[in-house]
Amino acid sequence: MTQRIDFQFSPEPERYEFAETPAYRFEPGRRDFFKVLGAGVAVLYALESAVAGQESGGSARPPDEPLPKTIGAWLHIGEGGGVTVFTGKVEMGQNIRTSLGQGVSEELSVPLSAIEMVMGDTERAPFDMGTFGSRTTPTMNLQLRRVAAAARNILIGLAAAKWNVDRQRLFAADGKVTDNETKRSIEYGALVKGHEIAQVLAADDPLVAASEWKVAGQSAPKVDGRDFVTGAHRYPSDQKLPNMLYGRIVRPTSFNATLVSADTQEAEMIPGATVVRDGNFIGVAAPSSAVAARAAAAIRAEWKAAPQPSNGELFEYLKKNKLPQQEGAGGSRYEVGTIEPALAAADRRLQQTYNVAYIAHAPLEPRAALAQWTGDQLTVSIGTQRPFAVRSELAGAFRIPEEKIRVLVPDTGSAYGGKHTGETAVEAARLARAAKLPVKLVWTREEEFAWAYFRPAGVIEITSAVDRDAKITAWDFHNYNSGAAGIRTFYDIPNQRIEFHPTKSPLRQGSYRGLAATANHFAREVHMDELALLAKTDPLEFRMKNLKDERLRTVFSAAAEKFGWAKGKTEGHGHGMGGGFEKLGNIATAVEVAVDRATGRVTIVRVVTAFECGAIVNPDQLRNQVEGANIMGLGGALFEEIEFENGRILNGRFSKYRLPRFSDIPPIETVLLDRKDLPSAGAGEAPIVGIAPAIANAIFDATGVRLRSLPLVPHGLKLS
Repeated sequence: MTQRIDFQFSPEPERYEFAETPAYRFEPGRRDFFKVLGAGVAVLYALESAVAGQESGGSARPPDEPLPKTIGAWLHIGEGGGVTVFTGKVEMGQNIRTSLGQGVSEELSVPLSAIEMVMGDTERAPFDMGTFGSRTTPTMNLQLRRVAAAARNILIGLAAAKWNVDRQRLFAADGKVTDNETKRSIEYGALVKGHEIAQVLAADDPLVAASEWKVAGQSAPKVDGRDFVTGAHRYPSDQKLPNMLYGRIVRPTSFNATLVSADTQEAEMIPGATVVRDGNFIGVAAPSSAVAARAAAAIRAEWKAAPQPSNGELFEYLKKNKLPQQEGAGGSRYEVGTIEPALAAADRRLQQTYNVAYIAHAPLEPRAALAQWTGDQLTVSIGTQRPFAVRSELAGAFRIPEEKIRVLVPDTGSAYGGKHTGETAVEAARLARAAKLPVKLVWTREEEFAWAYFRPAGVIEITSAVDRDAKITAWDFHNYNSGAAGIRTFYDIPNQRIEFHPTKSPLRQGSYRGLAATANHFAREVHMDELALLAKTDPLEFRMKNLKDERLRTVFSAAAEKFGWAKGKTEGHGHGMGGGFEKLGNIATAVEVAVDRATGRVTIVRVVTAFECGAIVNPDQLRNQVEGANIMGLGGALFEEIEFENGRILNGRFSKYRLPRFSDIPPIETVLLDRKDLPSAGAGEAPIVGIAPAIANAIFDATGVRLRSLPLVPHGLKLS
C-alpha cells in the first residue's frame, strides 16, 4: 500500500521566531506551465488549500481565513527527455538535492544525471513552509516518488496508445518504455513530443519497494559535488548583478534599543553612498563593501534602552519569569497515572536540576541577500530555509502583494535552523529601493552572532522514583523556556507529569538543530544514569529494564556492542551513553573520555553512534549527517555558550566563541541500521541528542564528578 503523507505538522513551541512581529514595516491563477516549459508531460498535485501543503510551521495567514485552492506543478518531462523537478525545499549542505533526485530516479527509471532539481524558487516551485523539522525525507521524498511514479504511468499509457497495445505488456526503464513482447522501445522525450498533458496526481500509485531499490538505497555521489570542492558553486553571499551596490546597516548599541537621533550628514557626503533612514532602520548602500562600511561608521546615532539581564543571572531569571501557556502548544503538558502518590510511596526518590545555556548557530556562511527592484516587482536571492515565509515577510514590510515578489535560494552555506527569518532580505530590499539599483547585503560575523536568534536556554527540573527492582515508578519533568521537542519520555513509567513552561527570554531565541530535544534528552539521560547509580545497576542494564520500544532497544544494543560496553576501561578514562527518539529517528551514542586530573582537560577519545530511521535512502549521506550532528553536538556539550550583559553579546566572534576544532574531534564510528520494512525518516536532527548526556555520564564515570549544566567544561573540569 502506498504510504500516506501527513502534511499537517504542528510547530513546536520553541520555534519562537515563527511568532515574531516583523522587524520592519515600511511606508510606502493557475500558471501556464507549457508556456514556460514547452511541450511535454507535467504531473500536478491538487491541494485542497495552501494550508494542506504546509509540511510544518505555522501560516502567516490567520488559521480561520479561507485560502484559495491551488495546483502545484512538481515534475516536467521535456521533449529532449530531460526531467525537471520542482520543490520548495532548499539545499543547505544536507544533500537533499541528491537524495530527492534518487527517489525520482528510482520511480521514473531515468539516470540521476538527467534530473534537474529546481529548489526554493517561489515563482516556480509549489508552496512549502520550509526546510526544517527533518521533514524532507519522510514527506517530500515520498511525495516526489509518488509524482515520478505517476509520470511513469502516464508515459506507459502514451506508449500503449501509440502502439495500440495492452499497457500491461509495457514497462518503463532507463528513460524509455519497452514492449516486453516485441522488445521495441521508445524514449521518454519522443513519447511526449507534441503533447501537452497535465495530469493530476492520483490518490495511489504503486511505488518501488525499498527491498527492490536500485538507485535509492545507494551512496550516490553528491550532485554538483565537484563545484563545491573547486569553488565553482556560488553561494548566496557570492551572488552578483550588474551595477550592484553593497549594503551596511547601522545597528543599535544594545538589544531592544530605540533610536533617539541620527546625524547622517557626513555619510551623505561620501561619493556614491546612499543613506536610508526609515523609522528605526538606518542603512547605507555604496559601490563597494569598504565604502559602505565607512559610510555606516560615519553616521552618528544615539540609542536608548532599559537595563537588561546578564548571563550570570540567566537561570534564576528564567524561573522567575514564567509566561502563560501558549494556546495550542503541542506537547506542552502530559500526564498519566498519579504522580504525587507514586512519589510518596517510592522506595527511593531523586530530585535534580539541569541547565542549558544559549548557543549560536555559527553557520560558515552568515546571512546574505541580494535584492533588485524592476518597477514594482521585487526579486531577492537569499540564503534561507523558508523562501515562501521570506516572501510573506517582504510583502508585509513593503505593503505589496506576494505575487509581485520572487524569492530565490541558491544552495546555502549551512543554517542549522537559524535561517528561518528574512530580515536580511528586507534590509537589502529597502536599500535597493532607495538606491534604485541592486543591493547585496552580507552580515558580518559580529552581526550574525548578535542579531540572529539563539538556541533557547533552559532550566529543567526532574523528580523521579525507582523501586527495589530498578523500575522507574514516577517521573515529574518540567522544562522552563528551552522547549517541548523531545520532552516526552520513551521509558516505560506508569506515573508521569511532563510540562513545558514558556518564560520571558532576555535574548532573541528560536529554532536550532534538534530544537529542545537536545536539552530534554540531556537532562533525561543524565538523570537515567543517576537513577541507575541509585538502583546500583549498570546504566545500560537499567535502561533496558525500563524500555519496551524494540527499535530503541535495538540501537542501544547495537551501540553498546560496537563500543564494547562490557569491556574494561583504561585508568583515568570513563564510559557513558545517551540516546532516545526524535523526529522518527532512533539514536544511541556511547562515548569514551579521558580526564587529566592535573589540568582538568577533558578529551573525547572515541564516539560510537547507532542510528535507525527506517529505509536508508543514501547510506553515505546518512553517515555524514550522523557524524556532523555529533561534531556539532560536541561543541554545545563541552564549551559553547553565549555570554551577554545588559543587552550586548560579549563573545560574538570566532576568536571568543569556542567551537569544535579539528583537534577536538575524536574517531566517530557510525552503525547504520537499515530497516527496509519501514518508511524512510529524516536524520538532520535526531543524531545530535545523544552525545551531550553520553559525555556527561562518561565524565562522571571517570571522575565521580556529576555535571548537570551545558556546557559541561567551558574552562576545563574543576576537580577538588
